[in-house]
Amino acid sequence: MATRTQKFKAFVSEPMGDKDVTAVDGINDELGLKLAAKGFDKAYILLGQFLLLKKDHAVFQRWLKGAYGASPSQAQRCASCLMDWCYAFL
Repeated sequence: MATRTQKFKAFVSEPMGDKDVTAVDGINDELGLKLAAKGFDKAYILLGQFLLLKKDHAVFQRWLKGAYGASPSQAQRCASCLMDWCYAFL
């Protein structure tokens, strides 16, 4: 089982509201800037992309790595964070 960071735990513990995309585990400031430049400035917008990709971890991770240069670790952490948030709130 993957280690859950404090950032991960904080994100999945409450509704996301209007949180910035960098609140999602795996999204650091640098990756957040790349995402925001293409319109993914809020966590709920990134969640929308995750849902459009049918919550498919592999497809979402490939998209995040290919389109924005996320590392494999960043992509995995982000997908897991969004999936766990979905389990808790959808």
